[in-house]
Amino acid sequence: MTIIELLKREYEAEALTTRKMLSVVPNDKWDWKPHEKSMTLRSLTGHIAELPSWITMTFTTDELDFATSPYQQPKLDSNKDLMDLFEKHLVDGRKELKEENTKLLDKPWTLRNGEIIYNTSPKIDVIRMSLSQIIHHRAQLGVFLRLLNIPIPGSYGPSADDQSM
Repeated sequence: MTIIELLKREYEAEALTTRKMLSVVPNDKWDWKPHEKSMTLRSLTGHIAELPSWITMTFTTDELDFATSPYQQPKLDSNKDLMDLFEKHLVDGRKELKEENTKLLDKPWTLRNGEIIYNTSPKIDVIRMSLSQIIHHRAQLGVFLRLLNIPIPGSYGPSADDQSM
């Protein structure tokens, strides 16, 4: 199995779990957050929905500079908006997971804010970090949902909510 095939398999597995989690986000809690230092539900879920686009960005660019490309939060007002955004970025990322991009995996990719360099890593590491970020923020979403008393779908097996049904 090639590295691209392995990445595709992981990408698709995480997409299924992420889709289940995003699908239960309520339409009436977009501005809710569990703590003053936390993101809002809108910000957190928007970030999760956009993370598959990092696959495309990593293969098609050599850096992200926040000084020249400031972040624009997506407009989300419904679960449909959220799911549409996630599916769009999922399709885009999937298109870049192709064998001919194997030659790009060792090339460096930089995350910066002007002169401040946060990280320079091989593209393969950035792609793996992006997948890990999806998992990390999805876990945060699980806490948000639990605090809102919304049943949590299982990730790598049944959740406590699945088992109680």
